[in-house]
Amino acid sequence: MSNNPIIKAEGLSKKYILNKNTSVPSDTLYGNIITGVKGLRSLTRKKETEEFMALQDISFEVNRGDRVGVIGRNGAGKSTLLKILSRITPPTSGRIEYIGRMASLLEVGTGFHGDLSGRENIYLNGSILGMSRHEIDKKFDEIVAFSEVEKFLDTPVKRYSSGMYVRLAFAVAAHLEPEILIVDEVLAVGDAAFQKKCLGKMNDVSKSEGRTILFVSHNMQAIQKLCNKGLYLNKGKMHSFGEINDIVGHYLQSGEAGQSEFKLPIPEEITHGYAHTVFIEDMAGNSLVEIPVGDNWRAKVLFKLNKPTNHFIMGFGLVSSFEQPIRTSWSAPEDLTAGDYEMIFNNDDLMLTTGVYTVVVGLSSEQRAFQYVDNVVSISISDAGDTSQNKRIVNTQSGLILNPMSVNLKKIN
Repeated sequence: MSNNPIIKAEGLSKKYILNKNTSVPSDTLYGNIITGVKGLRSLTRKKETEEFMALQDISFEVNRGDRVGVIGRNGAGKSTLLKILSRITPPTSGRIEYIGRMASLLEVGTGFHGDLSGRENIYLNGSILGMSRHEIDKKFDEIVAFSEVEKFLDTPVKRYSSGMYVRLAFAVAAHLEPEILIVDEVLAVGDAAFQKKCLGKMNDVSKSEGRTILFVSHNMQAIQKLCNKGLYLNKGKMHSFGEINDIVGHYLQSGEAGQSEFKLPIPEEITHGYAHTVFIEDMAGNSLVEIPVGDNWRAKVLFKLNKPTNHFIMGFGLVSSFEQPIRTSWSAPEDLTAGDYEMIFNNDDLMLTTGVYTVVVGLSSEQRAFQYVDNVVSISISDAGDTSQNKRIVNTQSGLILNPMSVNLKKIN
């Protein structure tokens, strides 16, 4: 990898002017007349405006072949930075320099003409990147095969679904040999299998062909698998830039990436007591914002009993994003004195597919519930695009539960 920077940003800032008294268009004739009258009156008034700094003094250098993960919560300035790097929008101040051809995939539809067919858009995008027709012809079959839209290649892309649009757009961007590839979270529009395919392709073109990649994602597992450098943005400012594991560590420790600690609502009427906090942890007790698919994890529930409670039982349930109950576990009945307690539920036998799950917590005494909480705690099982640590998992989207069945193989002839 060369030490000469292929991208150099110096003091990038982006300021937007917000008009605070802009009227919302009405859908009635009367409303439009009133809005028009108000608009005439406003001509004589001074408009109220507010400055918003989307980016402030961002400086960094990216070397050829680096794979940079751009991370930060929503509104941190990630997409604004990529639009400036892609020359889609100019910075208010500062400058950006880069060497070579750059391809961007920032929004569904970026760089495509809706009235042109998929075939025509492949050649259009190649021409924009400065490639000759002969160069595009050499890559054409690979692009079509990767995008999986061969049947609709001569259909205007305005009739494509968002998933088809993204598949073709990514295939074009990745195969037409740009020196720099910029990809925003737009890949999330595609299905899980295609996301995995895209991550694998970005890894291949960077490591084997020396391309430079800037990749925005909220999936920290994917970021760590693909990238060697990280850029962490916080409220439009650069928090840190450096080795990816260090940057992801900063992000997770900041609490911006998500939650591993959840406060439960306290019942209005407290009888025996209540559960108040749930922690999601690995088996060593470390906080987890995301759980890698195939890994064991545990939930620690803190609760308080205000008086002695006989035959105390806590229930812990998991529910899918489709509101389908997956499992419920119950603690053994206990006679407990008043005090503060913790209950740990170990998930070391159930392997869930990637996705977001919600938790149900229930407390009972003498088989009568005195607290029931749902839709407060969420658990995120993430997949970086590779097969999990368990080699028997081939597809992490094959059903809700990935536990392998017992299999016997015998030759009978």
